[in-house]
Amino acid sequence: MNALKNDHPTLANLQSVLEEEGIEFVRFEFGDMNGISRCKVVPSRHTLEKSKRGVDMPMGHLSMDTACNVVSGTGYTRDIGWGDGIYFPDLSTFRSVPWLPNTALVLMEPTFLGKPIPSYPRYIARRQLDRLQELGYSLLSAHEHEFYVIDAESKKPLHQGNLRSSLSIFADTDLMYAFSRSLTGIGVNVEALDTEISPGQVEITYKPAFGIRAADNAHLYRATIKEVAQKRGYIASFMSKPWADRSGNSAHFCHSLWDAAGKKGVMYDPRDELKISEVARHWIAGILAHAPAISLLMAPTPNCPKRFKPLSFAPTNATWGIDNRTCALRLKIQGEAGTYLENRMGASASNPYLTLAATVAAGIDGIAKKLPLPARVTGEAFVQADVPPGTRDLPGTLQGALEAFEADSVITEAFGKEFCRAFLAIKRYEMEKEREAQANGDTDWEYRNYFEMN
Repeated sequence: MNALKNDHPTLANLQSVLEEEGIEFVRFEFGDMNGISRCKVVPSRHTLEKSKRGVDMPMGHLSMDTACNVVSGTGYTRDIGWGDGIYFPDLSTFRSVPWLPNTALVLMEPTFLGKPIPSYPRYIARRQLDRLQELGYSLLSAHEHEFYVIDAESKKPLHQGNLRSSLSIFADTDLMYAFSRSLTGIGVNVEALDTEISPGQVEITYKPAFGIRAADNAHLYRATIKEVAQKRGYIASFMSKPWADRSGNSAHFCHSLWDAAGKKGVMYDPRDELKISEVARHWIAGILAHAPAISLLMAPTPNCPKRFKPLSFAPTNATWGIDNRTCALRLKIQGEAGTYLENRMGASASNPYLTLAATVAAGIDGIAKKLPLPARVTGEAFVQADVPPGTRDLPGTLQGALEAFEADSVITEAFGKEFCRAFLAIKRYEMEKEREAQANGDTDWEYRNYFEMN
């Protein structure tokens, strides 16, 4: 899982692990509502104390947009006197940081007045996974991120495009290999590296994991890529649509259902005409039923829905198909252990904890209600004649996605009123800032706000 010689430490042996591993500094790290990595760095001599008592940080961190503006109306600023939360580490996430000397990190979750924060994305994801476990299932998953890499000074792209061209992949071999080594060293098990069709666009995929570790991997992936690029004079951007004339950055959420013990895949049925199990049918139906609502979480900035364009291989409607890249849900049927579903709605700027939670919450509703599976698309989901009658479009704007989210009681109840209050306040603030920029003729607002931070 990591480069430590010891297993994940406990409070009982943490100090000895720090000494044996030569750890001098520990990053106490968390992802905010936008999925941006934030941390405090603690010298190792204080790490045990901080692990026991927690790390004080303002609750306002859960009220920030991507540009670090603190948004009112979230419930975490004026309402509580601008107070601190206490963040406690999950020591099972403790690992060394391979690109920094004598440094480790550990992921945290916040509390306030001794209680968990119900709106915190990692907490919500864990809660949805617990609900799934209660139904007798576990989730094996991984995010597939695309991102752009440009030179920090010249702004030139890492490569000139041309999908999976060997020349493009090796435009900067040292950087690509540094990405792979750093990810693997921090516990994200890289499977493949390749370049995408647009200049500077890269995709690096990694092995799936069960439960919350999958979202932890995605969080660590984005932070690692951005830091390693920065150290080598590049900017790595997960902004969803930086340029109108180039491909968008997606974060497809690939996942499969297994039994509660994680021993047997349950989405495949060799007796079925399409080889799809009953539970898989209900699961897919649930995600499609709530697709407009969860698009707010899959594509959460004003820039993100700009990916949803015909002929772009980003979905425009709530459709599914077997190995069909034009649909919102792409089912890959490869036997009991290899059958999985690719939720293609996700933008790279999305928060991986929220995309996991949204997919699970929607799928659970499909199982609970035994929703029937709609007809699949066998042609192209961009072609109206190929789309089943009654298929709903995905919202084309953040405002439309927000309205669909608020109208969906299943999803809002799954995420809770505290999350809805905080997250929607941040989204409304972002939309207002975009409207102001447009009114002032500021055409670079999205790029300034999202390119380097996302």
